[in-house]
Amino acid sequence: MALHAFLQLSSMLRSAASLTLRRNIGLSAVVLNRAKELDPVQKLFLDKIRDYNTKSKASGGIVDAGPAYQKNLSEEVSKLERLYGGGDLTKFPDFKFQDISELENFVCRDVFSM
Repeated sequence: MALHAFLQLSSMLRSAASLTLRRNIGLSAVVLNRAKELDPVQKLFLDKIRDYNTKSKASGGIVDAGPAYQKNLSEEVSKLERLYGGGDLTKFPDFKFQDISELENFVCRDVFSM
């Protein structure tokens, strides 16, 4: 009886250890593959992104933006300023809610009238 219980426990421990080892080996394989050298296409892609990042920081904006781009940008900004009444379009607007009691009454009246 004790031998049978011991064998069952041993079998369960062996299966749990086997499962744990398989999971750890699978995880370590993924980690080791990431540590290896990237394939050439991935390396080229990452190099281009890094190159664009350094050029963007150096130019302070869009990389290789010619005069046509700048002209188009200024036209679009002037359209938006005409449509929305000017202001600084590069800054997020400041919202100041001082008296919201009227809004609360309006919302409550509409919700409870249904």
